[in-house]
Amino acid sequence: MNDRERAKKLLAEGAYTCAICSGEKVYTSHERGVKPLLDLLEQGAALKGFSAADRVVGKAAAFLYVLLGVSAVYAGVMSRPAAGVFRRFGIEAEADEQVEAIANRSNTGLCPMESAVWNIDRPEEALEAVKKKLRELRG
Repeated sequence: MNDRERAKKLLAEGAYTCAICSGEKVYTSHERGVKPLLDLLEQGAALKGFSAADRVVGKAAAFLYVLLGVSAVYAGVMSRPAAGVFRRFGIEAEADEQVEAIANRSNTGLCPMESAVWNIDRPEEALEAVKKKLRELRG
């Protein structure tokens, strides 16, 4: 089983929100949203060549995966802007369902992270926008 299939299997069987694999190294999380990816970035995780499986991937998460250096991402649901980020940065992307944009949790509008990076094209700028939006949401 390759790393991408292993990550997908972990996601399906482990009630995780994301799983990231390369060989014997595995990162998993039960946290929602972009938090697991931000945590990995803050820990200085170098995930070059890793494969990721995630329940929902919007444009913000896509930029964070770019910064983490993964080579492949599977998502249950992926936004078209996220797929575009992956294409642009040469990351293999696969999704069970592709949507125009990720909705917020109450399904009344855009996900705050998706809207925070909607008009951004650079991963570093997206990271700052995500951090700023999280600070605003926390009050």
